[in-house]
Amino acid sequence: IVVKMESYLFPFDSLICMLLGISFTVLFTLLLVFIIVPAIFGVSFGIRRLYMKSLIKLFEVSELMLRIIAKEPVSLEQEIQDMRRGGAEPEFDMSDIFYFCRRGVESIVDDEVTKRFTAEELESWNLLTRSNYNFHHISTRLTALWGVGVLIRYGFLLPLRVTLAFTGVGLLVVLTSIVGLFPNGRMKNYLSDKVHLMCYRICVRALTAIITYHDSENKPKNGGICVANHTSPIDVIILASDGCYAMVGQVHGGLMGVIQRAMVKACPHIWFERSEVKDRHLVAKRLSDHIADKSKLPILIFPEGTCINNTSVMMFKKGSFEIGCRVYPVAIKYDPRFGDAFWNSSKFGMVNYLLRMMSSWAIVCSVWYLPPMSRMEGEDAVQFANRVKAAIARKGGLADLLWDGGLKRGKVKEVFKEEQQKLYSKVLVGSSEDCSRS
Repeated sequence: IVVKMESYLFPFDSLICMLLGISFTVLFTLLLVFIIVPAIFGVSFGIRRLYMKSLIKLFEVSELMLRIIAKEPVSLEQEIQDMRRGGAEPEFDMSDIFYFCRRGVESIVDDEVTKRFTAEELESWNLLTRSNYNFHHISTRLTALWGVGVLIRYGFLLPLRVTLAFTGVGLLVVLTSIVGLFPNGRMKNYLSDKVHLMCYRICVRALTAIITYHDSENKPKNGGICVANHTSPIDVIILASDGCYAMVGQVHGGLMGVIQRAMVKACPHIWFERSEVKDRHLVAKRLSDHIADKSKLPILIFPEGTCINNTSVMMFKKGSFEIGCRVYPVAIKYDPRFGDAFWNSSKFGMVNYLLRMMSSWAIVCSVWYLPPMSRMEGEDAVQFANRVKAAIARKGGLADLLWDGGLKRGKVKEVFKEEQQKLYSKVLVGSSEDCSRS
């Protein structure tokens, strides 16, 4: 009986193995033809842009289904009257104080700093529950549309993107390790550039990223520093898929450490030990030595030091502006309708964040290369940093803020408190002098 059962099951097992083999062959062929080969040559078939246009049409349909009527602003008198019961006469009422308390709390919560560390608000729903959990309950048709989107994103796009991500990272580690075996010279630099570009372009496709680059004639060149506003860890992939850079960062362990050690074999990236990061003189020296060698790639730095939510540019740390080299500003602006690229590191870990990115509709952004800027005569590092920051903010349509991004996790620095105290003391001194004169 056992022999007969095995004879019956054997053809069935063979059929399953054959179907799986055919499926993997077809999948690998599609990845090779539509992903890897275009990434090697830096070309695109336009599939992602067609996908983006289809999503825009889909969002327009969902917006029509919502039919949300915006609430008109209400005057102070009208809102207080609404809070009172029974149409009380227009005189002081104890309930009036709740209006002022609420407005005061709203002003504290909605300050210009805190709201830069939360997800950007959308004008319309993009069919993701992470942007608004309640919208998909409004109508049956909208619920069905949202459900189809969930199946597409998690059933098809997410597995495909995870496969591409592992492919890109795996190729980066293997190929950079192989290139590292070559002797230093033009051939090694050429192969390193090609390998990095190919792998980063595969990783870009793993996010279905649609990127528009502007003013490419201003792209960073060797012997300079590229500075950009910082929204997400994927900013590095966005920029490195269009040009080669020397990365700067702290040495990590685990998978990130494996990637770092492989990359530095092929290209002179700048990795610091944990004990070296706080040594400003050592950091400045290593950056200066790298820039002095014109054969080395431009350094990529995000001077904000933390991720901001795609609405503003906050204070640039002055370290990279003290070196005295040419600076190449770059502005990055994401379209939040397709997926929120902002990384709220206090809320999501790296793996969780990347899964959210890969389960979004797409990552759509614009990159502007600004003309190179140099430190002017009589200008200190802080003034130079503020001038570069202002140029990036104007180009990207972002708010230019003077606040330190470190306020995301730390308290307000004593320097800022002292500035406000000095301003207030000047007002008091000025008022007292005017009174004495009178």
